Amino acid sequence: MSPKPLSAEYFDGWYADQAATQVVAEIMNRHMGFPPDTRAGTVPAEAIPELAEALRLRPGSMLLDLACGRGAYGLLITQQAEISLIGVDFSAQALTEAREQAARMGVSNASFRIGELTATGLPDASVDAVLCTDAIQFPDEPASAYEEIRRVLKPGGRAALTCWEPLDHMDERLSPRIRRANLVAGLHQAGFTDVEVRDRPSWLAHEHALWEETVTLDPGNDPAQRSLHAEGLEVPAVDRPAPPRPGSRNQPSINLHFMPVYRDNG
Repeated sequence: MSPKPLSAEYFDGWYADQAATQVVAEIMNRHMGFPPDTRAGTVPAEAIPELAEALRLRPGSMLLDLACGRGAYGLLITQQAEISLIGVDFSAQALTEAREQAARMGVSNASFRIGELTATGLPDASVDAVLCTDAIQFPDEPASAYEEIRRVLKPGGRAALTCWEPLDHMDERLSPRIRRANLVAGLHQAGFTDVEVRDRPSWLAHEHALWEETVTLDPGNDPAQRSLHAEGLEVPAVDRPAPPRPGSRNQPSINLHFMPVYRDNG
């Protein structure tokens, strides 16, 4: 029986497939600007300095990388600062790879533990900053994830999130999870203040280039390449064009954009 989509078991298999081949990592690193042997996602390397600056980390700070996956983003930030890192993810396979990646990068002040986006298992007010890249849209009840971020943050702590948001919430080509994404509303409802949203079209351009390449490749029988190829076909801008929208300046039909969010937890 196949695991439930987007479950921990599903992602265990997905990460294991990725780890079994270098091809997918090579393609992604080339488009996202990461060094060889990095196992990251679709937030490009150029985002790291801005995310680190937004978190305002100080020596001795504790950073939570929430839904960390293989841990690349938190590790890259920790590598450049005198801080400690704790990564939380529900995939045991992802955490195994995160620990291996930490060892390769020489980051010794990092630990990783099983936990959920909505239930990290960490104490109240236990971290100085929270990083969450491209994952806040996954919970069935997103409000619980925003509330969990606020719960674990110390007073005055900061959070930096990245996510796609629809230009048109009624665009049925997009998945329901993306159509309902609204970072500003979610953060405000959880009690956050000083929320700032920044569009980053250059980040999205890196991802577009990735999907444009992957849909032209023959994945053969490699499960990791087949997964990447299928994901590229699901992106509207790659799959088919869309008519111009009033006020959109004829933007491509992806109808999504990266939105890193920063806020003070007063």
